[in-house]
Amino acid sequence: MTAALIETGIDPSRLALLFLAVTIVAFLYSSVGHAGASGYIAVMTLCGLAPLVIRPTALVLNILVASIAAFQFWRAGHFNWRLFWPFAILSVPAAYFGGYVKLPTPALKILLGVVLIFSAIRLIFRHGDPTRVIPPATPTALGTGAVIGFLSGLTGTGGGIFLTPLLLFFGWAQIRQAAAVSALFILLNSIAGLVGYFSANRSIPSLGFLLAAGALMGGTLGSHLGSRHFPVRTISLLLAAVLLIAGAKLLFT
Repeated sequence: MTAALIETGIDPSRLALLFLAVTIVAFLYSSVGHAGASGYIAVMTLCGLAPLVIRPTALVLNILVASIAAFQFWRAGHFNWRLFWPFAILSVPAAYFGGYVKLPTPALKILLGVVLIFSAIRLIFRHGDPTRVIPPATPTALGTGAVIGFLSGLTGTGGGIFLTPLLLFFGWAQIRQAAAVSALFILLNSIAGLVGYFSANRSIPSLGFLLAAGALMGGTLGSHLGSRHFPVRTISLLLAAVLLIAGAKLLFT
C-alpha cells in the first residue's frame, strides 16, 4: 500500500474512495458481462492519476473482472462458442493495429460517445430478450469483430461496450448470451493490450494490484447475480447504465 501511495502521489482518503469506486464499477459492469475499463479510467482520471498509471492499471483490472465474468456466465450455461469465435478471431490483431494507429481521435470519441448513449436510451425501453434470435453470417461476424477490435484499440477498452449492443439490436443473441460472449471477447482484447504494454519494457503500477481486491469482490458478486439471478429487465437497465458511463467518458474526458 505504501508503494502505491508513493508511486501515484494519492493520499489515503482518496485511495479508499478509489477502492470503493472500483468495487462498484466492477459489480455494475460484470453483471452484464463487461469488465469496467471505461469506468476504471473515469474514476482514476477524477482522482487525478497520471495516464501512465491509469492505462496499465485499467488493463489489469479489466483482465481480472473479465476472467471472472466469463467463467460465471459460462458456468451458468450462457456461453455459445459458435456465436463467439467469428467475432473474436480478427478482433485481437485489429486491437493491436488500433492501439498503434494515430487518428484525429477527438471527433471519433464524440461519435462513439453519441452512439453509446443512443444505445443506452434504447435499452432503457427494452423489456425482454429478442423474440427471435438469428446468429449473423460468418463474414458479417468476422468483419464486425475486426471493426470492434480496432475501436477497442483506439479507445483503450475491451470492446464489449460495442459488441453487446450490436448482438442485441440485430437479434443475434439473447441478453445473457451476449453478456457471456462479450466477457470472453473483452478478456482476449485486454490481454492483447497488456501484452503490447509489456512489449514496450514497462511494468505494472503497484496500484493495480492494490485495487485488484476491490475488482475481485465486485466482479464476483456482480457476475454471479447477472448470470443467475437478475431478471432480463434488470440486466437491460444495468447495461444501459454501463453504456451511459462509457459514452459520457468518451464525450467528456
